[in-house]
Amino acid sequence: MKVGIAGFGTIGKRVARALDEGVEGLQLCGVTTRSGAAASAVLAGFQHPVPVLPIAELAQVADVVVECAPKAAFASLATPVVEAGKLLVTVSGAALLDNAALVDLAKQRGGRIILATGALLGLDAVRAAAEGTIVSARLITRKPPRSLADAQTVIDRGIDLLNLTEPLQLFRGTAREGARLFPANVNVAAALGLAGIGPDRTMLEIWADPALERNTHQIVVEADSARFEMKIEGVPCEEHPGTGKITALSVVACLRSLVSPLRVGT
Repeated sequence: MKVGIAGFGTIGKRVARALDEGVEGLQLCGVTTRSGAAASAVLAGFQHPVPVLPIAELAQVADVVVECAPKAAFASLATPVVEAGKLLVTVSGAALLDNAALVDLAKQRGGRIILATGALLGLDAVRAAAEGTIVSARLITRKPPRSLADAQTVIDRGIDLLNLTEPLQLFRGTAREGARLFPANVNVAAALGLAGIGPDRTMLEIWADPALERNTHQIVVEADSARFEMKIEGVPCEEHPGTGKITALSVVACLRSLVSPLRVGT
């Protein structure tokens, strides 16, 4: 299966390196990025260098395209892939909420969209519970201040997170609204909403906590089939603290499941 990478930042580079090092049944075939020269320099050091291609060309040569670019670029990258009837894998849950028409387009063109688990956990249980009745779903996100300091909402409100001495709640409301205000930080909220009772009924809290060193997400779900509460503490990436290291690994695991003879989990 030929895999293209759309977006060559923190996540894209890690996924590309994993594929270059070897995942049975998968072959990296190209990359799309605005920084073509910089990407080419990195790719030249790969065991199997691949070209930097325009997204329209990448959508034609790849069987699956991994989208891992900033939210603003999502539609321009995802649409050509879906129009080509290909498989799109993304962790951009917040962007997917704003581009829901892509799901209908995928149905029309014979394509498919997979929202990878990313930095969250428990989506298998949430999807299973949604086959029955979920009464409530809540996500509490707590991050070190440096992981939220560059969020546009924080900058616009003039909040100095780097000098916090105690936890500060930055948001409380629906997952849809939280994903809109913090698109680069809480894709997990959009994923939880899409897996369960929807982003308008899924509640979200976002905290900046100076006592933390890891990005922490806690899910609390009440359903007619089960009550469950889960917590994950993700290690932030050095170059982009708002992104957890496990996010790129989640994408690789998703890709591996596409070709593996055994798939574990829903």
